Amino acid sequence: MKNRYLAYIAVVSILASSCGTTQKQVTSTVQAKPEVEELNISEDDKNEFEYTFIEGLKQKMIGNQQAAITLFSKCLEINPNSSSAMFELAKIHSGNGDQTSSSLLLEKAINIDPQNKWYKVLLAQIYQQGKQYKKAADLYQQLYALDSENLEYLYMNAALLSSAEKFDQAIVVYNELEKKIGINDQISVEKQQIYQAAGKKKEAQAELQKLIDYNPKEPRYYGLMADYYLSEKDEVNALKYYLKILEIEPDNGFVLFSLTSFYRQKEDKEKAWEYIRKGFQNKLADVETKIQYYLMMTAEEKPFFTEDQVNELVQTLIKTNGDDYRVYTVYAEYLISKGKLEEARDQLRKVLETQKDNYMIWERMLLISNDLLDFKSIYTDAEKAIELFPNQPVLYGLRAVACLQLEKYTEALDILKEGDAYLLDNKLMKVQFELYRAEANYKLGRVEDAFKAFDAVISIDPENWLAMNNYAYYLSVRNENLEKAEQLSGKAVRANPDNSTYLDTYAWVLFMRKDYSLAKFYMETAIKNGGDKNGVIVEHYGDILFMLGQKDKAMEQWKKAEETGDFSEFLSEKIKQGRYLDKK
Repeated sequence: MKNRYLAYIAVVSILASSCGTTQKQVTSTVQAKPEVEELNISEDDKNEFEYTFIEGLKQKMIGNQQAAITLFSKCLEINPNSSSAMFELAKIHSGNGDQTSSSLLLEKAINIDPQNKWYKVLLAQIYQQGKQYKKAADLYQQLYALDSENLEYLYMNAALLSSAEKFDQAIVVYNELEKKIGINDQISVEKQQIYQAAGKKKEAQAELQKLIDYNPKEPRYYGLMADYYLSEKDEVNALKYYLKILEIEPDNGFVLFSLTSFYRQKEDKEKAWEYIRKGFQNKLADVETKIQYYLMMTAEEKPFFTEDQVNELVQTLIKTNGDDYRVYTVYAEYLISKGKLEEARDQLRKVLETQKDNYMIWERMLLISNDLLDFKSIYTDAEKAIELFPNQPVLYGLRAVACLQLEKYTEALDILKEGDAYLLDNKLMKVQFELYRAEANYKLGRVEDAFKAFDAVISIDPENWLAMNNYAYYLSVRNENLEKAEQLSGKAVRANPDNSTYLDTYAWVLFMRKDYSLAKFYMETAIKNGGDKNGVIVEHYGDILFMLGQKDKAMEQWKKAEETGDFSEFLSEKIKQGRYLDKK
């Protein structure tokens, strides 16, 4: 369990680190001086060593690592005992992820120069990354012996001993550190966790009690004790310390939410509601905590609170923290979950009055408009968003969709061309752009360009069923390359056997190939899968029936299609003349 009340006291910089965190690679601000005095080498060799070493540093500085490795290796050929060359090579190997080579070089360098702290710090970090915690701890012990003023070495020694499960030794070192800096919550919690892991409950409790005795008015320490008891499944004492915090700070937001969680675990809906309500009503409680708790609560599969209670919390959040724009984004998501898309969009528009530079709000609002099929709003809002965020390809894609729906086909192509520069390696958006390009070109009568775009989509994404379906349909209505149309449409249907639109396309391709019986089978399958609500599909069904000689049934389907309000420009004439009319 996380310690919600643990705050770091900035006594020494060491306490900002955690033993479980990988340390950053060491970089010495003092450049190591190349050694040439260890061996009895000639003056020429000394000069060559120094020149090669400096060249190695230059190559490393400009990022040419392979050249630097070659040069430092040459230094070791000249002087096999150069710990500086070993250190430089070790840093490069470590940065490249070769910790084995790095550690071998550093171990040798330390044997040559045991007083150099940089060698030991880097090797300790490498040991730590490799989970060789005891070896790393020993190095920090050596470093502390070299520099007893550096308490970070002492802290790292203790923390790594703890990671190595050398708990008794870790406690001894933590006690030594505590003597030097005084009572500190980080150290006490580290010791408490060690005692608790070792099953020494009295000692663990005593460490936290020491903090309370040190500062009995600090609510965080009671929170640590409450967390401790909760981890030990001692709910009675955990509750006692949570309530103690409320005695000190009645408006402590963290403990109100902690108590909410406490009673939720006990399935006490009444008490949980009491405390979460107080938490949301508390103007001093951190709004971030409220939002996070709300998001966690609403993400649950089985809601703990009722819809009315959730609604009250949202309304309370607006009243108490209405000056924070994030509250309105939360409210918008709540409204979306209730299907109130237009109201949700209104809330996001309100946010954009003060947060117009927030890209995610613009994108969310535009996607809501897309769900509402409000293409006029997308058209205007996307233009505004592009002015603010010209490098976001999604915005160009959304505006292109709006242009297609508003029959602004040339403008759609223009906006797609403008957005092409920002696609980079975004495969998904490239596919979308080509799809939109295909549709726009087809509507403009640029059939060859349209079919090239469809081919591009399928080349990038061989399982793009939508592209295959649309491509096949356009080929079929033009009565062109029907073999390819059947192949494309067949793939889409096999992958999506219940998709009425894809089934309709396949049936229509078969119709154009004059395979009316098989076309009837697939069209009836489309009708059974919801196609009976689509006027175009129903009209196609009538066309197939007519070709099979079932004229009365064909007329019945045509009239049904007419009732939907969605049909071809030839339907009225078909009904009037009582026969199928070829669109060409």
